[in-house]
Amino acid sequence: MDLRLRGPRRPRRIIAAVAAVVVLAGAGTWTAVASDDAPPVHRADQVMAVNGVRLATSYFTSGDSGRRPAVLLGHGFGGTKEDVRAQAENLAADGYAVLTWSARGFGTSTGKIGLNDPKGEVADVSKLIDWLAKQPQVQLDKAGDPRVGMAGASYGGAISLLSAGHDARVDAIAPAITYWNLADALFPGGVFKKLWTGIFFNTGGGCARFEPALCAMYERVAESGTPDAAARALLEERSPSAVGDRVKVPTLLLQGQTDSLFTLAQSDAAEKAIRANGAPVDVDWIAGGHDGGDPEASRVQARVTSWFDRYLKDDKGADTGPAFRITRTGGVDSTDGAALLRGASDDTYPGLTGGDRSIALTGRAQSFANPPGASPPAVSALPGLGGGGLSQLSSLGVGVSLDFPGQFAAFTSAPVTTDLRVTGSPTATLHVRSTSEDAVLFGKVYDVGPDGRQQVLPSQLVAPIRVEGARSGKDVTLTLPAIDHEVDKGHRLRLVLASTDLGYASPAAPATYTVSLKGDLEVPTAAGVSTAAAPLPSWVWWLPLAGAGLAVALLVTGRRRSATPAPDPELAEIPLQITDLSKKYAGGDRYSVRDLSFRVEKGQVLGLLGPNGAGKTTTLRMLMGLIKPDGGEIRVFGHAIRPGAPVLSRVGAFVEGAGFLPHLSGRQNLELYWQATGRPAEDAHLDEALEIAGLGDALARAVRTYSQGMRQRLAIAQAMLGLPDLLILDEPTNGLDPPQIREMREVMIRYAAAGRTVIVSSHLLAEVEQTCTHLVVMDRGRLVQAGPVGVIVGSGDTLLVGTATPVEEPLTEKVAALPGVVSAVRTDDGLLVRLDADGSAQRLVAELVRLDVPVQSVGPHRRLEDAFLTLIGGSA
Repeated sequence: MDLRLRGPRRPRRIIAAVAAVVVLAGAGTWTAVASDDAPPVHRADQVMAVNGVRLATSYFTSGDSGRRPAVLLGHGFGGTKEDVRAQAENLAADGYAVLTWSARGFGTSTGKIGLNDPKGEVADVSKLIDWLAKQPQVQLDKAGDPRVGMAGASYGGAISLLSAGHDARVDAIAPAITYWNLADALFPGGVFKKLWTGIFFNTGGGCARFEPALCAMYERVAESGTPDAAARALLEERSPSAVGDRVKVPTLLLQGQTDSLFTLAQSDAAEKAIRANGAPVDVDWIAGGHDGGDPEASRVQARVTSWFDRYLKDDKGADTGPAFRITRTGGVDSTDGAALLRGASDDTYPGLTGGDRSIALTGRAQSFANPPGASPPAVSALPGLGGGGLSQLSSLGVGVSLDFPGQFAAFTSAPVTTDLRVTGSPTATLHVRSTSEDAVLFGKVYDVGPDGRQQVLPSQLVAPIRVEGARSGKDVTLTLPAIDHEVDKGHRLRLVLASTDLGYASPAAPATYTVSLKGDLEVPTAAGVSTAAAPLPSWVWWLPLAGAGLAVALLVTGRRRSATPAPDPELAEIPLQITDLSKKYAGGDRYSVRDLSFRVEKGQVLGLLGPNGAGKTTTLRMLMGLIKPDGGEIRVFGHAIRPGAPVLSRVGAFVEGAGFLPHLSGRQNLELYWQATGRPAEDAHLDEALEIAGLGDALARAVRTYSQGMRQRLAIAQAMLGLPDLLILDEPTNGLDPPQIREMREVMIRYAAAGRTVIVSSHLLAEVEQTCTHLVVMDRGRLVQAGPVGVIVGSGDTLLVGTATPVEEPLTEKVAALPGVVSAVRTDDGLLVRLDADGSAQRLVAELVRLDVPVQSVGPHRRLEDAFLTLIGGSA
């Protein structure tokens, strides 16, 4: 995808950095793992000529030749059809005929970008539906009318809504993180959202790639900083709101809470309009959005599939979820610092108001400045980049916003006496006066800690408002951004009105604004929304990679669709055979793993090496069945690895960061973990695993008394429970001191000595050299070399020539000048000679004898580190 940014009057570094994230977030792709025994998916690519343009398409089907519903999947702005490939394959495996396409102006499709122009992109979708109606695999409601649903995120979500309003053949939709009214999204409160709009146009490849009317509109508004009526009209005619009274199909609205581009107000407006038409509508506020956060990929994927199962397959038993759901942050995972998420729900959608609570604010009338050129601007979020990190921090109670003294007014409440959950859009009535005719203000509500200094801006969201005719003073009601945020007892709320914001255009002329309160802050609470019981922290039930693989296996085997692939009897005794393995993540610009093949035999300790980005982690995840390869296969003891493969019970794994209950002993932690797997106690082989781990009497002590090395050994003992025939260890020596590393090395060697196999991924090359019997070296997703450690280390181009007496410099220079020699350096033991591609040890020895060099020995002189750097060409 094209990430070149050419927009005028935009800070190039910020835009360039931001756009890369925007394109990926906007693409809204979801990745799910198909079941081990799902039917193979067939993909057919073709270029279709429609409405004067050529669209690149992909058509996915699976199973028998019977008819089934169809799904159209749209991609995000700046992306292509390849971004939704994984979701398409999963839907096809679930019994749908799936068509993806690259919209006008993206990928290899031709035409100008029309921002979902009804005469352009929307008309194209109708032609695609025409095509689906002619396919023998697609179920028809009547001639020319296929049973069809649409889904997509951002740009792809909007085309779903628009198509449902323009083409009555669309039967169900599931748009995500998208807009209902594009003019409201880009010109909220009559204020130009300059940074996001600039990203929007530049991500498309520059203004010239758009329809001329859109290009002219953007340049006009970007130059003036003020949206006009014609600009609003142009965007509104391309918005789902223009056909809102005609969207009458079951709709699942998934909107992001960390999204300063398309806020929760957009899905709220969509819900009201579609429900008024009599159609079923569910609303889901996810933890992610265009500003980052957690996209909740697997949960969202499952809910969209269930939605289509219910409304396209007419499966009355499909669980489509609650009418309203919110994902809430419930603290921090102590193992990796990630936010813990849990759901809250209601059987009706409450909207953005309801259960309002009045919060009294104090503060006199305050005057503040709009500085010349609106600089420096206040900072709330860096769209698409900073917003992701800032939004995540704000959800965890860390304040990162910036308001400049003299450029804002603030009104603060008394400490709240009980915990307060804000769900929806707070409102406040103000009196605004300005020395200029118009005033532009940015409203936000902070959560202020008891010390009065720490303040958090929930989701980093602000509400801009243009107040016209403010010179003589004017009362205005400010609707603040919709959020879901808990204010702890003893905290205060602070309403801030700022004159500038980095993401928006403010008047360039200096002015003074005076703001006073005209009432309380009205805070919605959505009292009917109940939060699910908090899950146990992940450090309590953290399962290593093998446990995760088992859980996935148990989940997907509940929905078996066909027989498990037959094992290969010739590989029954081979722990691991990887053949032509490839994986490219949706939205990525290169393969993470490409055409990888190698074999691991019994009793080997194999080191998996490669620089960052080499594809090691992706390979391990595919090996555990956690993600599905795009090509090739993995066989463990002859059985193909897919989620649900029974052979995964013979595989154990350790991933860095495993946690334990600190107040329990080591043995109690392992027993508790094994019970959680649901397997018989006698299968654990607990004593054997503990003997190999070598923890001794420490097993009876509380884990909180363990050293880091002991915790690591306990974690590996956990992975060894059941004595799996193949043990995978990812960075097992991280954080250990040299004696602890030596102990860990002995654990791995002892485990493999009984005929089992160990695969270890590590960046400690010296340790790998001492521990491993064999190596696989990867770089940029490909195999560089595989073989015994001694062969790889000993195949270097540098030789150590031992001599009986020191070699003088003139003689050293003669050696360096020999054919096939790149360099020769004197050492305490003789000479260090580096050969070129034509050099050989045999010819070197002959030449040294001819020069009367007192040769005593000749051998390779290379550490694993030298070999590794030579193999990867310094890319580490």
